[in-house]
Amino acid sequence: MPRRGDSRWLGGVAAPGKVLVLGLGNDILTDDAVGLRVVRLVGERLAGERDIRVRETMEMGLALLDEIEGCDALVLVDAVQTGRVEPGHCHEPTLDEVPRVASTSPHFLGVGETLALGRQLGLTMPGRVRIFAIEVADARTLGEGLTEPVARALAPTVERVVEASLALAGEGGATARGASQAAVSWP
Repeated sequence: MPRRGDSRWLGGVAAPGKVLVLGLGNDILTDDAVGLRVVRLVGERLAGERDIRVRETMEMGLALLDEIEGCDALVLVDAVQTGRVEPGHCHEPTLDEVPRVASTSPHFLGVGETLALGRQLGLTMPGRVRIFAIEVADARTLGEGLTEPVARALAPTVERVVEASLALAGEGGATARGASQAAVSWP
């Protein structure tokens, strides 16, 4: 497993033109670790898939450019706390539905801003993006365990991420997001 502050491939070495499953979070802030936990389990399930790489990181903002550059498709898994649905709910917003981050710091760029900046810099950014944002109960308390409703959401979320990753890998060089995705509105 990666050390704190480290990120690495869980399923092999970086390969351009492939699907990247990227889990975000902080493994010492209770539910904020859910993205990391999900991709660890996804990595075990997809270990033999040559076109899918699974990676986890505690980085954010501009540091994500290094993570996502060169892949055709990105599956992003992270925690979110809207307070509008029960903890454990898995949101699947489209990239256009993700709220823009109002910040003057590059450390707080959102996913959309990061991808747009990468394109402006001439970097190869993924043309297809799927987002899985798990509603959390507590992302601020120091601790390594997930709250019960978030822990219960692990298995079904892993299934959804595995299915989406395999579908993106099967689409090959398609540039649009899979038409079969049933997006859940971003609250």
